[in-house]
Formats: sequence, structure tokens, C-alpha cells
Amino acid sequence: MHSETTATEVPATARGAVAIIANRRGELLFHLRDDLPEIAWPAHWSLLGGGCDPGESPAEAIVRELDEEAGLIPENLTELFEITDHRGSGPIITFFAAPWDGDETSLLLAEGVKLQFFPPDYLDILTIPPFIRDGIYRYLAARPS
Repeated sequence: MHSETTATEVPATARGAVAIIANRRGELLFHLRDDLPEIAWPAHWSLLGGGCDPGESPAEAIVRELDEEAGLIPENLTELFEITDHRGSGPIITFFAAPWDGDETSLLLAEGVKLQFFPPDYLDILTIPPFIRDGIYRYLAARPS
């Protein structure tokens, strides 16, 4: 008897990237997501970012997403760490950080409802996806005071 074995392709884990954008006052830029049932975390305040296109690295994805979603091209973008969104669809999200001292109302909002800077003490008031909140707390804990 001849048995044929074929390699079963394991789907790659979805990847994404988000950016913690902070101004000189220490406020963080949040993005209010659309309230649409077909998107992840609808009507939540989140960070700018999104999924990686096929063959795209998280670093390439965050530069593209910041430009596409807000016309934002920050300098000194730094890769921080990865977190898995266990309560969402399960992607591995790479967090980046960059300083930016512009006026958020001047950004070209191409997706979502609003962009707004908030001080870090608003983290417990805003409706934020848990993995995003965890990532921001991790960033804040490592940031010099």
C-alpha cells in the first residue's frame, strides 16, 4: 500500500502594527474607530495602525498606515515590543513609538471618526481594546519620567 503524504500548510499568524505617538506634554494620540460591525474593535479609541499586507514587515506597515490613515510621517519611529490580541482575532501586533508635536486637528483623517491627544490618566476612562491598553501601560512604565 502506498501512502502519499503532503505537507499541510499552516496559515501564518496575522500581523499588524500600531504607533504610540506622544507630544512634548506627554499626551498620547488616539484614534476613534468607526462603529462598524465588520471591523475589529468598533467604536473604541485605539492607536493608529493596521494589518501588514502580504510580504510587508511591521515596520513597513506602520509607516504606510500612519500615512494612509492620517497623513502622518513621524521622525524617530522606534520599534518597542509585540503583543498578541488574544481577545480579538488573534494577530500579533508590533508596537512602535514616535514623538510628534503637531496639531491633531490638522491631520487628514482618512479612516475612523476622530484623532485626539489625551493625557495618560485618561486610559482608565476611554474605551480602549485591552491589548492596546496593556501596550500603552508597558510603554509608559518604561518611559523616563
